[in-house]
Amino acid sequence: MRRIMLLAASTAAVSLAVSFAFAQSGSVEKAVGGYNFDEAAKEAAGTKDFHSADGHLTFAIVTHTAGNGFFDPVYVGATVAGNLIGAKVLLLGSESPTDDPAREIEILNQIVQDPTIDGLIMTTPQAGAYNDIVKAAEAKGIPIATTNSFDGTILNRSKISHTGQDASAAAIAGEALVKCLADKGIDKGSIVLPSSTAMGNIEVNNRVTSAFNAIVKGLKDAGKLENFKVDAGPENTGIDTNPNDPVNGIVTLFESRGDVVGAFAGNNVFTPALAKAVAQTGMTGKICAYGFDLGPAQQDALNSGDLTGALGQQPFLQGFWPVMQLYLQIDRGIAAANLDTRAQLVTKDTVGNVGKRFEN
Repeated sequence: MRRIMLLAASTAAVSLAVSFAFAQSGSVEKAVGGYNFDEAAKEAAGTKDFHSADGHLTFAIVTHTAGNGFFDPVYVGATVAGNLIGAKVLLLGSESPTDDPAREIEILNQIVQDPTIDGLIMTTPQAGAYNDIVKAAEAKGIPIATTNSFDGTILNRSKISHTGQDASAAAIAGEALVKCLADKGIDKGSIVLPSSTAMGNIEVNNRVTSAFNAIVKGLKDAGKLENFKVDAGPENTGIDTNPNDPVNGIVTLFESRGDVVGAFAGNNVFTPALAKAVAQTGMTGKICAYGFDLGPAQQDALNSGDLTGALGQQPFLQGFWPVMQLYLQIDRGIAAANLDTRAQLVTKDTVGNVGKRFEN
């Protein structure tokens, strides 16, 4: 019996070895060109001494508003990427809680002169304002990546990678607003889209336009467009509202119309203001109010019901990918590659999932 059991065990071991061999038969040990993959995966010998030649890479990321919390997960993403590749990442930005491109440009002009910088990441909310920065960086051999807001006119755009959410994603909020109206049984009234072109953020203007078009299309497809007045201003980029006093501006807008049943705000300035205006006018739960970004104020408003929904940009990626892209350009010579971070629609039912692992 013992001999039979040993024979069976021996046979099973051989069978297992054969099975394992067959399972590994499709493995690739080296490249068609003959080189070893492990060797090819190593960092290039001169990467750590790129530009500054100080034995390590240093990247700077500069944003146009570090004071409201939106860019916190962007900075986290950049830090994670830096840790993965052994690079130092300087986290910089305007201290203002609202968009402040002028202060950002001031910081950029300083940092581009820093001899220790090996790569530069910047947001570009003010179209046409960053060409001198690009010229200065290129003259010094410093690669650039842009993130978050997109400037299609920036110098050498096709050679600079961009990570961010395409403005067309705002259509998701427009579609959700139309569905919300139907779910609430609301069949007439005004839908307003407050904003301010004076802030100079073309990306926000495009968001408002995308949301407006989606609302109009949705109502038209439902055969109800004639029952609603959808107003995004004369250019469909937003009803002009004072960005320095957005809450009172939106409250005044609501009161002047008298029949507001839906609203959309396109950025971190007007979305919290929209929520406060909804609460102040006693319209919580009565209208369909949608906005942008998922900072603390937006999350509180979703929980309270002052906001029906908000769109996130998955900003962790907006910090993580630009750092990795610059590294790939330096170490691998990989051309600038864009990344669309898409949109994440969050409601009261799903807001509890936001913020985990520092992503909002």
